[in-house]
Amino acid sequence: MDAAPLARAESLIRSIPDYPEPGIVFRDITPLLADAAALGDVIDALIAPFAGRFDVVAGIEARGFLLAGAIATRAEVGLVPIRKAGKLPRPAASVSYALEYATATIEAHDDLPEGARVLLVDDVLATGGTLVAGHQIVRSLGGEVVGSAVLLEIAALGGRTATGDVHAVFTV
Repeated sequence: MDAAPLARAESLIRSIPDYPEPGIVFRDITPLLADAAALGDVIDALIAPFAGRFDVVAGIEARGFLLAGAIATRAEVGLVPIRKAGKLPRPAASVSYALEYATATIEAHDDLPEGARVLLVDDVLATGGTLVAGHQIVRSLGGEVVGSAVLLEIAALGGRTATGDVHAVFTV
């Protein structure tokens, strides 16, 4: 893919200091999501290393849903949402993990077909806890994670130490 469209897409990501608490820099992707061309470019870039290798996209709440939905549509595959605890009426799998500034729990229904090849998608790789928990949920539901993809990696937080290989479109 031509680097110019991705550079333009990256320029749309805003950094918001001290949100949600002092010392944290929030990466606001909503300007990128609002731009159809930029969104299409990053969706293609997220899919590229895994094209033809996955049957289902699992998106992690909340911004990961947005990317996963677009990927599922573009790749013509199914979508499995991985939600924050307490948001699903019939959770079948649950994993708790540490975030950069808190702890969290994610859950999923058991709608993943046994043996499904899953592309796990989230918006940002920070410390890696969310993606590690996503891998655990997919495995517990009988799926096989064939890859993990994120829009943005914050390299200084060392998430790859926990997650292993992750495809990141952008790295800061």
